Amino acid sequence: MIGFTDGKDMKMLLPSQDHKPAFDDDRGPNTGGMGAYCPVPFCDEKQISAIRRAVIEPTLEGIRSERMNYKGAIYFGLMMTEKGPSLLEYNVRFGDPETEVILPSLKTNFLELIISCLEGRLSEVNMDFHPGYYVDVVLASGGYPGSYEKGKVIKGLDKIDGSVFVFHAGTKKENNNIVTSGGRVLNVVANGVSLESAIEKAYKEVKKIEFDRMFYRSDIGRKGLMKR
Repeated sequence: MIGFTDGKDMKMLLPSQDHKPAFDDDRGPNTGGMGAYCPVPFCDEKQISAIRRAVIEPTLEGIRSERMNYKGAIYFGLMMTEKGPSLLEYNVRFGDPETEVILPSLKTNFLELIISCLEGRLSEVNMDFHPGYYVDVVLASGGYPGSYEKGKVIKGLDKIDGSVFVFHAGTKKENNNIVTSGGRVLNVVANGVSLESAIEKAYKEVKKIEFDRMFYRSDIGRKGLMKR
């Protein structure tokens, strides 16, 4: 989960789930993230309340008691266990690829959210979100997260549906082409009224894109369908 704080209050964005391992069924080496989706169907109000009590509120109290002058985003890396939520890590930044699904879901004016943090009036902001689900499928270079080649020409970007986001990561312009320049190359983000429809839409667009040795996971979002 990712939240914003002005040092006095905390506002949370929608929960999301990352997919770290490189290959389907959580096989292979860990990566920076091969995809994400939000919201998380099995993270209901009861679980969110438990996360607030066990993690978010103590964090905010710690910021206050230690008089930290911190204003901005806090990334809570969480695992749900039989004993409740367990905090794995903090980051004082957004998460990737989680942000690619979380920010499109935000209906509240993002600039107003940032300004309210800086001015210490976060409590005045009402958090509002678009309905439905968002799914991000990461397209990666063959060999990632190990060694990989760069400079592969990317085709099909002009065929993508206008309602779908394609966020560039490891790309650059070269000789009037868009080519690969990193391990994680593109994020294809689609939304739908249901998680199933968002998944279907994302993969429909993914199939329009190609570059040599491109790979991606074919099961992004499936955990959300299985655990409901």
